[in-house]
Amino acid sequence: MHRLRAIWRRDDGAALIEAAFVLPILLFVSIGIIEFGRAFQTWQIVTNAAREGARIAVLPGMSDDMVKARVADYLKMGINSPASVTVAIDRSTTVSLGGAATASASRVQVDYPFTFIVLQPVAQLLAKDSTVGSAFTMRSAAIMRNE
Repeated sequence: MHRLRAIWRRDDGAALIEAAFVLPILLFVSIGIIEFGRAFQTWQIVTNAAREGARIAVLPGMSDDMVKARVADYLKMGINSPASVTVAIDRSTTVSLGGAATASASRVQVDYPFTFIVLQPVAQLLAKDSTVGSAFTMRSAAIMRNE
């Protein structure tokens, strides 16, 4: 009986069992941090591309194709699939100068369908809903006063 009690009190495999419980959670949190960091970086690139497009759109003589080309060039520096980007240009917008005064401006909006590499397939496995795990649109717009 004494020998049986000694076997039950041994803790030889306790660290292995604890690691088996904690390791998947730790990996999931690490992957989440990496994925959201990648999403934030992509959002910054989309935002800056909209600014670059607006900066070109306000210059005299710049066509919509030139603006879209500048946005595409900027996106190529940081996004793997810039072909899926949608660029909308509105040159008939106004910007407030304070009080009742306004000035003509140009607005450039960039839409990018972003997908998580690991988290979206995991979400699709866990939830059987067809909308879970689909790409979501990152949208950024910039408005600048026409020169």
